[in-house]
Amino acid sequence: MNENYKKYVAEAIGTFTLVFVGAGAICTDYYLKSTGGAGIGLVGVSIAFGLATMASIYGLGYISGSHINPAITIACWATRRMDTNLTVFYVLSQLLGATIAGFVLKTIYPQAITSVHLGSTFLGQGVPMARGVLMEFVITFFLVLTVFSTAIDRRASKTFGGLCIGSAMLIGVMVGGAVTGGSMNPARTFGPAIAAGFFQNHFVYWIGPILGGIAAAIFYERVLAGEEVEIPAEATTRKGRRS
Repeated sequence: MNENYKKYVAEAIGTFTLVFVGAGAICTDYYLKSTGGAGIGLVGVSIAFGLATMASIYGLGYISGSHINPAITIACWATRRMDTNLTVFYVLSQLLGATIAGFVLKTIYPQAITSVHLGSTFLGQGVPMARGVLMEFVITFFLVLTVFSTAIDRRASKTFGGLCIGSAMLIGVMVGGAVTGGSMNPARTFGPAIAAGFFQNHFVYWIGPILGGIAAAIFYERVLAGEEVEIPAEATTRKGRRS
């Protein structure tokens, strides 16, 4: 199989894993509460997203870099670490994996379609769109900054990259959960939204994460990266870095 096709498959599988586990945890929480159980709450959902991110990075990162997030891929494109063609197919692969996960969740948790929209994100009660965009911008900024500083920069040790990035994901979901659901990832919101037919304030989850990711990438390269900005995209993905 062509090396790029392997990357696309890895991105689809990794994003499927993230959405199935993370959004699935939201569906599970609803199911437990609806049947009289205690549920797993925001902390449990945050842990699910963090662990799914770690599993995808350590399991598939050596193939594609395991972006599993259009905001990360577009940030790499904006800093010339990926060409346009590769970027487009990465994003399409991520959206496909997320959408498949959404429809699998729809089959498993039909009762969660209208209640929690299969785990898709939405703004908290009384939260205006501008505040939602700001929240997604900030938490995605820190997620992408963590990606660049632990997985892309040649000076960093890659051993704990997955742990650091998964932890940043966990913290982002926990902090942003009450305001926006803590998406930080357009694909993570898109997949369940397609399956549930729910698109309320959907653009918040594209604008905030993409702008936050680009801002983090540019900030890192201009302020913190030094001379390491010369890494070719092909080399970083081939070696399992999140380029």
